[in-house]
Amino acid sequence: MSRAPSRASLLSYAAVAFAACSWGTWPLALRHAEAMGPMPAALEATIALAVTTAVTGLAAVRDRIRKRATWRERGWIAWLGVGDGLNVLLFFAAYKITVGVAVLSHYLAPIFVAAASPFFLRERLTRRTALAVGVSFAGLAVMLGPARDGAAGAAVLESAALGAGSALFYASNVVANKFVAGAFSTSETMFWHGLVATPLLAAFVPHEAWAAADAHAVAFLSVASIGPGALAGLAFVWGLRRMPAAHASTLTLLEPLVAVVLGAVVFGEDLGARALAGGALILAGALTVMTGGP
Repeated sequence: MSRAPSRASLLSYAAVAFAACSWGTWPLALRHAEAMGPMPAALEATIALAVTTAVTGLAAVRDRIRKRATWRERGWIAWLGVGDGLNVLLFFAAYKITVGVAVLSHYLAPIFVAAASPFFLRERLTRRTALAVGVSFAGLAVMLGPARDGAAGAAVLESAALGAGSALFYASNVVANKFVAGAFSTSETMFWHGLVATPLLAAFVPHEAWAAADAHAVAFLSVASIGPGALAGLAFVWGLRRMPAAHASTLTLLEPLVAVVLGAVVFGEDLGARALAGGALILAGALTVMTGGP
């Protein structure tokens, strides 16, 4: 007989689900900022990571672990900075081309996590989790399908390639977070890896883009980044540390559902019966994970 999930377990699952839904709203913030003035993906990513670092730095003043980290744990924090920076950079670049294809290809990440967890984290891949991943990715396959209505094939492929690249770095961060949980609190993890990611991303910003950036667009994106950037990041890391990585990565499939719906409603991207059917499968897989307990 399976054990009912505890209240703490349900909170951790709810935190990851909140983070995923919040991440799905990134296209709204990015497209609105871009409408105010030109802004390359690297500058958008730098602003988002800088705001996240500042907010989590304030939280880290009280949320700390009184333990001296080993050099190995510090190395994982550095990798989190590199991995998250490249994840955000590639993902925002993909969003500049499409919303739907970008976010759906990005969700190759749970496949990478589920495949890596038994080797790196020694987490057993249960039949329930495998079924949930399979159902959710069947939904993604249904959503993507073949290109239609004369969509520019090159643009679709470019967006998908950028999204898949971001997925690889995102998946590595899910695994790496497990190796620093004992030495760094949730806030500390977000803050210290942000100190690595922010200057890394700033190095990708063209020199002329700094001078050409619209002040109102920068201010808007800075405020907007508090939600899907800082708060969602804190919620995700907090929940991830209290549940199997494969479960967390599957729950984040709620993000593409939110983003695809927003892409259709707000930006006029095609959302037909096939996408609705795929979204239903994604929800089914997420619900399977959420009701399964740790």
